[in-house]
Amino acid sequence: MPNHFTSTPKTTTLVATLGGQSQVITFALDDLLRRGEVIDTVIVVYIQPNAPRMQKALAQLAEEFKDGQYQGRACTLRRVEISNNGRALDAIDNEELAELTWQSIHRLLINLKEDGHRLHLCIAGGPRMIGLMAMSAANLHFEHQDRLWHLYTPPTVRAQAEDGALRHVTPASGVTLVQVPIAPWGAYFPALRTLTQVTSTQVIANQTHLLDRDERQRCAQVVACLTPRQQDVLTAIAQGKTPQDVAEALSVTLKTVDNHKSAIFAECRNAWGMAEDARLTYYFLREKFGRFFQI
Repeated sequence: MPNHFTSTPKTTTLVATLGGQSQVITFALDDLLRRGEVIDTVIVVYIQPNAPRMQKALAQLAEEFKDGQYQGRACTLRRVEISNNGRALDAIDNEELAELTWQSIHRLLINLKEDGHRLHLCIAGGPRMIGLMAMSAANLHFEHQDRLWHLYTPPTVRAQAEDGALRHVTPASGVTLVQVPIAPWGAYFPALRTLTQVTSTQVIANQTHLLDRDERQRCAQVVACLTPRQQDVLTAIAQGKTPQDVAEALSVTLKTVDNHKSAIFAECRNAWGMAEDARLTYYFLREKFGRFFQI
């Protein structure tokens, strides 16, 4: 797969999960526009296309985006139905359908990022499983400039807006997008993005492998900077020995162990990019180096 991340986004797109409430889309879009975002495309992701509430919601959105315009601005609406080989889904109630949902959103985000889109993803509408799978795919494909949002709607406004009865509100209503922090693993480990035919389970396995490899590289960097005696102290601590145990095993004083520990911590701060005054503990050494010395 080519590198699907470009330095300058061609367009900014809102991807939003949709249930039977069209106002979730318009509330989210209105908030982004008020923040100064220029949204060119809105993509709604949904299931249950034959449900009356979904059909009503889609019809209401079609009215809002008539002739490629939204509130006097150029903005197009695109629908993405998650289906099972062309068959409509009424629910996502097993792992097979959950994986199908993940694959659908995974492919959608790949295509958008390959085309240079900056993304806003709102997961407030529709079945929770769609939102969870969208978050998972975003972890893989998002860059640092992309955003994940949840829409907060006060209960009173929610009641008034039921079934799209109210699709636009003022900031005074309390309706607002709340940013959800995520770690864009694909930005940190681009190799994850080269997986074209991949399941969500494989992504997790590969992500864990890359994280382990990265940690081992840092551990190796620390060990290479230590004296043989400091390496002995680190190995003993990583095995779970107390400072007194280390001193007795190496026939040195506790003060000597503490001096070696201070040198080890200094190298760890450097390897992990920590501040000089960052507090480290014996637990940190056991957690980071325990497996390193076992393999």
